[in-house]
Amino acid sequence: MNTYDWLTVLDLEDPVESKLVEVSFKNGARKSFYRLSEHARATTGDLVVVDTGYGGFDVGRLSLMGDLVKLQMRKKNFSEGRISYEVLRRANTRDIERMEEARALEHAALVKARIIARNLKLDMKIGDVEIQADQRKSTFYYTADGRVDFRELVRQYAKEFKTKIEMWQIGARQESARIGGIGSCGRELCCSTWLSDFKSVNTNAARYQNLAINQSKLTGQCGRLKCCLNYELDLYIDELDKYPSNVDELFSKKGRASLIKVDIFRGVLYYAYEPERGRSVVMPLSPDYVRKIKSMNDRGERPDEIVPSEESVESAKSKESEFVDVTGEIELPDIKKKGRRKKRFNKKRPCDTSRPPANRDHTGRQQDNRKKP
Repeated sequence: MNTYDWLTVLDLEDPVESKLVEVSFKNGARKSFYRLSEHARATTGDLVVVDTGYGGFDVGRLSLMGDLVKLQMRKKNFSEGRISYEVLRRANTRDIERMEEARALEHAALVKARIIARNLKLDMKIGDVEIQADQRKSTFYYTADGRVDFRELVRQYAKEFKTKIEMWQIGARQESARIGGIGSCGRELCCSTWLSDFKSVNTNAARYQNLAINQSKLTGQCGRLKCCLNYELDLYIDELDKYPSNVDELFSKKGRASLIKVDIFRGVLYYAYEPERGRSVVMPLSPDYVRKIKSMNDRGERPDEIVPSEESVESAKSKESEFVDVTGEIELPDIKKKGRRKKRFNKKRPCDTSRPPANRDHTGRQQDNRKKP
């Protein structure tokens, strides 16, 4: 969602300069296209005041200008005839203060909006609230599984917030894009920074990449499968075409070998060899050797034994030293901790010389000097 207008920094004069601009609101959570008025002098990165109709205004940041706006409009199928509002001027100090005041009210409005929706027992979740800079309109973004009748909800919102109410239904991925966050990779979410179109992701993408089907590791903060599963999928599909297909099982006279995974980086196929007598062994096999055994099995023949070639074993070992497994477990050194010594309560206490010696009888027992009643 963040863009860089590289044409603005170039010292070029455009004889046919376009008056179309792109303005982003709330750190790129929402973008729209406007016309630059004749008296407005602004450049990329400036905070500007835009007209919103009905005498209202909003404050946003100018993200794109010139011909790049036309390319962006073409990408989003946004026709030029739909642009009806203009950029009035650059924002002054008072405009920025009013925008910050509106942003400060959004968190409290979000809490109240969720309470009202819960009291009405509506099956919906209010994800985000955007209040216009002039505080005349409030936009509520919600997620729901189906259609929601929020007519009574809008009436209570208008009574509570005393602004024009607008409801927008978004998906789970759009909600996470608006809220933002940090992914499992340690970077900001792709949907909240640069990803603008969402493609369907299924579990086949994980199977092609030899990833474990673990729901907690494959799902993102939106509750859907991670979009990054599609980033390297084309590479894996192209590389897997170079390996033999339908080779899940290989047979020999001494047992059967089952395919575990295909490692495109090491260039080998790992099989679990299960002889009739003995333990199963995991061995790397080259693609040519697998094709040879598969052709023999198709003819009804079986080799005496499946033995990995030295070339495949050496390639697997050499690649293990080159590639670093950043997703595996880290083995920490085994450090023996010193146990805490338990306190002993049966130690002999030092003799207290300040106390008088006890009176003892001839048997060594201590005499009781207390007076008997």
